[in-house]
Amino acid sequence: GSGLEPGAADRCSWKGSGLNWEPRSRTVEQVHLRCTEGSLEWLYPARALRVVLEPNLASARHTTVCIKPASDFQGASIYVERAGQLHLVVSEAKEARLHHVSCFSAHTPQRVALFLQASPQRDISRRTASFQYELLSNQSAAGPDFQKMALVKAMCRPCDNMELLMAICSSDFVVRGSIQNVSHDPENHMSQVEVSAQKVYRQKNRIFRQDEATGEWRGPIKTLLQCKVKKGAGDFLFTGNEHFGEAWLGCAPRFKDFNSIYQTARDRGTNPCEFQFS
Repeated sequence: GSGLEPGAADRCSWKGSGLNWEPRSRTVEQVHLRCTEGSLEWLYPARALRVVLEPNLASARHTTVCIKPASDFQGASIYVERAGQLHLVVSEAKEARLHHVSCFSAHTPQRVALFLQASPQRDISRRTASFQYELLSNQSAAGPDFQKMALVKAMCRPCDNMELLMAICSSDFVVRGSIQNVSHDPENHMSQVEVSAQKVYRQKNRIFRQDEATGEWRGPIKTLLQCKVKKGAGDFLFTGNEHFGEAWLGCAPRFKDFNSIYQTARDRGTNPCEFQFS
C-alpha cells in the first residue's frame, strides 16, 4: 500500500494524495468505504482511483447512491461502473453542475464502484477532487429519496394523518417553531425556510442551534422551489430528514392540528410511537 489506507476503524471517509504514487506503477489505487455516508478527498489527482462503496449491511435496502461534489471540486471526473462500462456522473468541465447532487441507482445494492479519472494537466498545481456520498434506502418511508426529491411533487403535497404520525417516529429532526423567513434560489430549484424554534425534540446533527444572546433556537430547512413554500404565521411542527448535513422538509403540519391528530390516535391506541410533548 501507499500509506494512504486509513485504519480499519475509519471506513466512512478517505483522504489521499496522488503525489505518493509510484511513477512507474500501472496499478489503480483501490479504496473501500464501508458506511452509508461519508466523504472522499483526493489531493493532487493523478491517474485513477477506484472507490468501492460496500456498506456493512446484510440488508439490500440501499439502492440509490448520491454524490455531492465540493464547490471547489477540481482535477478529476467521476464515473460509475456498470456491467464493465463507465458512465460519467460528475464532469470537471461542467462547472455549473458541481454544486448539484447527482444520484443514480445501484444495480447491486451491496457494492457500488466509482472510478475517479484525473484530468490531464501540465503543472502540478494544487487541485482537490472531493465529494460527500450518501446511500439511500428506497424504503425510507419518511425521507424522500434524492432522486425523487429533485424532481417530484410528492414532497409538496400535504401529509395524511398516518404520514404525520410516522414522521415523528422516523424523522431525523422534529422541531416545533415558526417561520421567520423564506428565501428562494431559482437556479438550484430550492427554497430555504428559516425556522425559529421553541422546542427541538430531536435532531441528528446540529442544524438547529441556540443563539447565546437570545437563547432562541434557529435553523434552516431546505425544500423544493416548486413546493411554493410561503411565510405563514403560527406554530408548526417541522419534520424531515438530513442529507449532506442539511435539513430537508418532510411533513410540516400546524402544531395544534398535529396535536389533536396525535391525541386522537393515542386514545385509540393507533399511534405508531410514543411522543413526549413536554
